Amino acid sequence: MSAPDDPSFGRWLAAARRMAQRPAPRPREAFVLAGQVVGSVAPGFLQQIDPARLAGQGGRLRQHSGAWHLEAAPEACTAALDALAVALRDAQLCGPWRNEQLAVCNPQGERLATVERGAVRVLGVGTCAVHLVGLASDGCMWVQQRARDKPNDPGLWDTLMGGMVGAADTLAQALARETWEEAGLRVADLIGVAHGGHVLLERPSSDGGGAGYMVERIDWFRARLPDGMLPCNQDGEVQRFELLPPSTLREWLVQGLFTLEASLVIAGFLGL
Repeated sequence: MSAPDDPSFGRWLAAARRMAQRPAPRPREAFVLAGQVVGSVAPGFLQQIDPARLAGQGGRLRQHSGAWHLEAAPEACTAALDALAVALRDAQLCGPWRNEQLAVCNPQGERLATVERGAVRVLGVGTCAVHLVGLASDGCMWVQQRARDKPNDPGLWDTLMGGMVGAADTLAQALARETWEEAGLRVADLIGVAHGGHVLLERPSSDGGGAGYMVERIDWFRARLPDGMLPCNQDGEVQRFELLPPSTLREWLVQGLFTLEASLVIAGFLGL
């Protein structure tokens, strides 16, 4: 599946890449956990939280030298972060609550704690996701339409599978779980499963009334579905699946029918 020699496709791709790398509208303040930077927050955002909400969980929240510090002993970092997440939820200052823990790492990639998924964007915490580009033997691509009640990008089109890497996951575990939940497929039954690359996004997020910032690495894989094998959603988060020939796929991309994340993954698959 080769990329077209079409100026409109090139303009679309350049615009998508600009959208994926956008600074916050206002400079953000560092969010520091136990002395290490793990994210960022909008100016004044955490002033809306009563620091006393964290005291019983071994954490202390304070502003110092232009940054917000959540001070906690190493063994109390997760509890302190979750107390902060609950305070944000109760004040309606974070994204949808998922009861799902994601890893919180320092700039070197070392895990310091975990936190509720709904709080990561407003805290500017980096996340990891996984996507699967699913192909048919004739070169067509399987894509999914996101359910219309999804909190993010409802109704837009996506790769065959796209999901978060949870705190307890390896990349392979996340790939296997999300492929089953979203497409009803076992990775072991697919042909030629291979890591294709990764894309990076750093851009403003609507979480917390526009106070969020998305920092995410997406690792994407490719595989072929055996002839006769059809995807079937298991978790209610997919509206439907379609098998697109290359020409239709490119048309839908240029028309903006895909999520930004899926668009960049597909561009990577096309070798762009």
